[in-house]
Amino acid sequence: MTVRWGLIGASTIAREWVIGAIRATGGQVTSVMSSNAERGNAYAVENGIGKSTTDLAGLLADPEIDAVYISTTNELHRDQAIAAARAGKHVLCEKPLAMSVEDARAMAEAARDAGVVLATNHHLRNASTHTVMRDAIASGKIGRPLAARVFHAVYLPPHLQGWRLDRPDAGGGVILDITVHDTDTLRFVLGSNPVEVTAFSQEAGMGKGGVEDGVMGVMRFENGVIAQFHDAFTAKYAETGFEVHGTDGSLISRNVMTQRPVGTVMLRNADGEQFLPTSDANLYETALAAFHRAVAGEGRPSATAEDGIWSLATGLAVVESARSGKAVKIQSGL
Repeated sequence: MTVRWGLIGASTIAREWVIGAIRATGGQVTSVMSSNAERGNAYAVENGIGKSTTDLAGLLADPEIDAVYISTTNELHRDQAIAAARAGKHVLCEKPLAMSVEDARAMAEAARDAGVVLATNHHLRNASTHTVMRDAIASGKIGRPLAARVFHAVYLPPHLQGWRLDRPDAGGGVILDITVHDTDTLRFVLGSNPVEVTAFSQEAGMGKGGVEDGVMGVMRFENGVIAQFHDAFTAKYAETGFEVHGTDGSLISRNVMTQRPVGTVMLRNADGEQFLPTSDANLYETALAAFHRAVAGEGRPSATAEDGIWSLATGLAVVESARSGKAVKIQSGL
């Protein structure tokens, strides 16, 4: 079947990544909704989309739409996703799913009740590099995993700054923007859930009004792994990376916390060092292909609503730990 899409939000991520991925995997983009009519019309023309609207109800009533992609600011996700599910539309929603775990649960419940797919757009788990790491761990290449390290400090470019730096009411700040991705990637690669976190946040001058632009912390997982993370909007010259160290070896990855299908994975053990083979498959196309199969009743999306709830719960625990100066238990509420 051809899945016909409506975009809720005339966003940069949709323009740069998701529209192309929908089309590359056999879908069609039928309509876009923007709160600004002029912006929406221009966006539709620029991206070859037939219809533009400012009316959410009208978009959801359109019989030519099977699924929606929600990429509005975070505080709008809950109501938009629930309305879409009740209208019988499948939903791919940007992370974090909502502003609270309770709201995210309500979104998942609405999707279950309506019998539609609800997925979270956690793109990093679709990277070949992370799949290779997960498979190496599962096959015992590093023995029992003991510790992990994610460094995901980047520079937030000017065209993406805006609300991420000055709107705490919309979930601005580096934790709900980047740390949730770290969480999902760690869960995917380690095959375990986080249970506790300790974190310190930083306001280095990019964030406004008390919005953090850097964070460091440690998560503890159910399988005993401890994982260090560093996220920032302020690091102009850093590289990203992901390491997992076990009893019999280490996986050392560089430049892998990115939207692009790049980076390397090295296995280091008693036999020496070897780079593991990876592919250059587009992360978003992998996600959209899985979503389209799920809509057709064939499997699950690559990142489910449950995955989104776990990453949100962990992100909120990081926020609370940084605020309180205490270790915080992670309660997903699933």
